[in-house]
Order: sequence, then structure tokens, then C-alpha cells
Amino acid sequence: MSQSEQDYSVLFEEIKQKVCDELQLSIVAFQTWIEPMKFYKVEDDTFYIEVPSEKAQLINYLTKNYKDIFHVCISDATNHDYKVKFILKKDEELNFSSVNSSSNEDLYRQANLVSKYTFENFVVGSNNSFAHSAALAVAENPGEDFNPLFIYGESGLGKTHLMHSIGHYIIDHYPDKKVLYVDSEIFTNDVIEGIRSGRSGNSSAMNTLRDKYRNVDVLLIDDIQFVIGKEATQEEFFHTFNALYNKGKAIIISSDKPPKQMETLDERYTSRFGQGLQADIQPPTYETKAAILLMLNEPYKNTIYEVPPNVIEYIATNINSNIRDLEGAFKKIIYIEKLNKKTIDLEMAEEGLKDIINPNAPKMVTPQIIIQVVADHFGIRAEDITSKKRTAEIVLPRQVVMYLCRDLTDISLKNIAKVLDKKDHSTIINGITKIQDEINNNSDFANQINIIKKKITPS
Repeated sequence: MSQSEQDYSVLFEEIKQKVCDELQLSIVAFQTWIEPMKFYKVEDDTFYIEVPSEKAQLINYLTKNYKDIFHVCISDATNHDYKVKFILKKDEELNFSSVNSSSNEDLYRQANLVSKYTFENFVVGSNNSFAHSAALAVAENPGEDFNPLFIYGESGLGKTHLMHSIGHYIIDHYPDKKVLYVDSEIFTNDVIEGIRSGRSGNSSAMNTLRDKYRNVDVLLIDDIQFVIGKEATQEEFFHTFNALYNKGKAIIISSDKPPKQMETLDERYTSRFGQGLQADIQPPTYETKAAILLMLNEPYKNTIYEVPPNVIEYIATNINSNIRDLEGAFKKIIYIEKLNKKTIDLEMAEEGLKDIINPNAPKMVTPQIIIQVVADHFGIRAEDITSKKRTAEIVLPRQVVMYLCRDLTDISLKNIAKVLDKKDHSTIINGITKIQDEINNNSDFANQINIIKKKITPS
């Protein structure tokens, strides 16, 4: 075949549209994954597709999800059975096999990163594209571009996901850099413990605290709004920020509001947060919600648990709060399917989600929401809380869920037991009592529970 490169370039635009039509991609999915691709060259029976460098970390996702359909569509369009390969803009074939992410597992744990939160599974839409681009730019050049990066938006919109994604990317590509992610209550508790130990005669306690936070290359602090107003913690953060910034270290911060709208925030913080870049995340559009649900549905494709399109559309249309609620609704659908051992239909979905989806009622707190927020807070999987595991790192979050279900919802002890897959409500009573006693006797723990409550019911 002797078509010119220009002919192939024109043809490839038609091929991209064919891929979109075959997969019935949403506008957002097409604009995110397919549209940026370009024809590069044909050589040795291989059709090379150029991927923009900013999509580099997504090459495995692109290969897994789109390589086969491109092979079919290219073969149909050219009447030739080409191999398909993705390459970077630099004319070099991308080979991520050299990046052995499994070898970095210890680094992820040391950095407090959650494995599921990566750029690969962050769905980009018009509501978050700027924040995503900023996060990727910071990850590619930590400490150089947009320092500090301040990401803000309401609870459950993906701020934490982006922050963990930055951490994962930096560890994968700059393994010599020390990364640390904490949320504000961990930072607060560390400061309180440092002060308390110092008063007890441990003069090195605050030095240990400062070594932890000031000897890193990348510091990610989530939900900074919970630090504001706590005088000692706020002061320690101010000096930590200055120490890192002056050394050219990367600082990434998240909050529910931009700095200027944080009423009790001192001017010196506002000016420092404004030295870099502020990026907001808005509630997801319908297209973004649908794309997220399709990604969640991917593992269930071609099984009896695959959620049908009309149910996907129903969830995307009716969940208008945040991504956490969207994921909670999807997980409940899968739970219903597994319970009934069959694919759900629209009528079953409407019945099953009636406590979550009600456009005329205020947002309800459900056990599923509580479980997800508590799991995120403690850095474990939601499935662990409802599992049979009895390790210390699971038992405490599970008891916190028991307490919060009783405190924030009207469901009975028997139903709380059912949600957590416990035999009877006596286990629930015991768990609630333990948490209540700890709250009464431990002010730090009480503060931690209040922070979790604010995450569940931000208003």
C-alpha cells in the first residue's frame, strides 16, 4: 500500500471517529482518550499512533482498552492487518514495562498512598480538567511548576484522588524523591503528640516531628481547612511550609474552599497559598458521571453483574452531589445484583436506590456513605470494613462505622449488624460502647471523630 503520510493522517481521523462510534463513547471519553491521538507512521507492518506526552502515564490504560478496537478499525479502513503500537511525541516508542510499579509498593506505603487512587483511573471531564492538568504538571516537575498547588472543591469530588495520583506518579518516575501524604487530622495529632511529649520531658519530640515533615521532597496535606483555627497546629504548618518552600520542595494542599474564602485564615497563609497555582474541582457533569460509572462497570463486563446502560443513565442523571455518592450508588447496585445473583433492571435499581436518589429530599446519610468515608479516612478499603477480618487496623474503623451509623442515621441496631455482616446486634452495641468510651476519655480521638463527621455531613 503506497499511501502518503498525509493520506494516513486524514484516514486516521476517520478511524478515530469509527472507534468512538463502535464503542459508543461519550463526548468526554472521546475528548479525553481518543481525540488527542495522532497518526505517526507506518513501518514494518506496524501502525504507530502518537500519544501526547501528558498522557504518558495512561499508556497501559489506553493499550488495554483501545488497542484491539484500533486494530480492527485500522484493518477495515486500510484492508491490511497492521499491528498497532502507541508511541510518545518524542518519536520514541513508549515502553513502560521498565517501570516496575510493584517494586515501589513499600514506597507507596511509606508515603501513606492508597493504591486505587492513580491518574490511570481518574476520569477527566470539563469539571476537573484544569485541576487534573495542574496535578499532572506538578507530578512531572515536582517543586518546579506551580508550587504550591492548592486544589479546592466540595467534599467527594476527587481532590484526594488527585493528590494520591501525584504521589504515585512521582514515586514511579522519581523513586529517589521522598513523598509524604497526610490529611489534616494526622498532622494535627502529630503536633499535639509532639507538644505533649515535650511537656513530659521528651525534648526531642518536636525535632522528630519536624524531621518527618521537613525532610521530604513532596508534602501532600489534605483538607487543610481543619487545621485553620488550631493555633499551635497552624503555626507549625506555617513554619513547615516555609522550610519546604525555601528548599524548592513540592507542596500540594487541598481544601473545601479557596484561600480567600477561608474566613479565619491569616493573611500570611493566603499570600503563601497564592504563590503557586489554585485549581478548583466542580461537581461532575452528566458526561463525566457516566464515564466514571462506565469505568466502574468495566470489571463486570460480560458477566451477569454488568450494569445495563439504562441503569447507568439513571444513576448518572439522579446523583447530583459528588463522586463519592456516585460510587456508593454503583456499589449498592452491584451488591443487589450479587444478592439476587442476576443482572439488575431499571425497576430494581429505582427501588434499591430510593434511599439515595430522591431529587426532592435533602441528601441522606447512608451506611454506605459512612463506610466509604471512614475507609478513606483510615486508608483501608470499604470492603475490609464489611469483611470477616479482625486485625487491629480493621476493627477500629469498623467500630467507628457502628457508632456513626447509630449517631447519624435512624437505622436499627439489627440493620447495622446486617450492613456489616454481623450475626446479631450485640456486637454492634459493644462496638458503639467502646467508641463512646474512647470519645469520653480521649480528646484527640473525639476530635478525630468530629472531623470524620464533618466529612460525612460537610454542612
